[in-house]
Amino acid sequence: MTTTTPGPTADQEIPAYLARLGLRGLADIHVHFLPPAMLEKVWTYFDNAESTYGWPWPIAYRFGEDERLRLARSFGLAAIPALSYPHKPGMAEWLNSWSADFARRVPDAIHCATMYPEPEAGRYVGEALDAGARLFKVHVQVGRFGPDDPLLEPAWARLEEAAVPVVIHAGSRPLPGEFTGPQRVEAVLRRHPRLALVIAHLGMPEYWEFADLAAKYPNVHLDTTMVATDFTERFAPLPEGFPARLAQLSDRVVLGSDFPNIPYPYAHQLEALARLGLGDSWMRKVLWENGARLLGL
Repeated sequence: MTTTTPGPTADQEIPAYLARLGLRGLADIHVHFLPPAMLEKVWTYFDNAESTYGWPWPIAYRFGEDERLRLARSFGLAAIPALSYPHKPGMAEWLNSWSADFARRVPDAIHCATMYPEPEAGRYVGEALDAGARLFKVHVQVGRFGPDDPLLEPAWARLEEAAVPVVIHAGSRPLPGEFTGPQRVEAVLRRHPRLALVIAHLGMPEYWEFADLAAKYPNVHLDTTMVATDFTERFAPLPEGFPARLAQLSDRVVLGSDFPNIPYPYAHQLEALARLGLGDSWMRKVLWENGARLLGL
């Protein structure tokens, strides 16, 4: 019989919950820290979510950087990603410089980087890796590009060689895009089969298709960002039978949250995953073991 400890219902309950599971912390792979002006623009975008998505998206953690860092640590994050992503050419290298500085001044931050299909991508991705970047982010819907764009080929080759994980948002929810979906992601994986891709949001709503990629390619993982929450179940519910697939892929599922840009308490993500009823062993792998392995914690 599988035993699943009920998840926390409030943020202040998280430390006790982790203690009951015997975990030293959380390995959350999907957290955003951005340059202040850029973050304000992101929050303004979500302020208008009702006209974009059809439902409101209130930011639960609309605080300054110091408070957001304090909160992330209070949740138990053993290391703090600072994922960023460009939406136009000439932006990625600037974001990488900011992210490198963030990692220098925040001791428990993970040095992150990003990329965009442009002739310089191979060079600056290599420079970021040489400087110690340990985690990348790619967002094909916001960036409006295909991950299989030939301009990204040198960058993918470097990332595969370095075995550095890349969180990629390629699913067609909450908004579809010209380049979203699993087909172009698999085109990249056919050329770089050992690439450490982390599919954001389990690839919602193409859950089954992206799970098949995780089963087929040895270093593909799925992150749990916003999945199974009350908010997301309204527009991208997990399909019937899919939790059993997640149980089969227990070594390939990693915690993601989208903190701070979420419309509910951080604890609700942990509660939602526990509600799947896949057992404490599965939760330990998802909340810590798999992400800690990927991030070298």
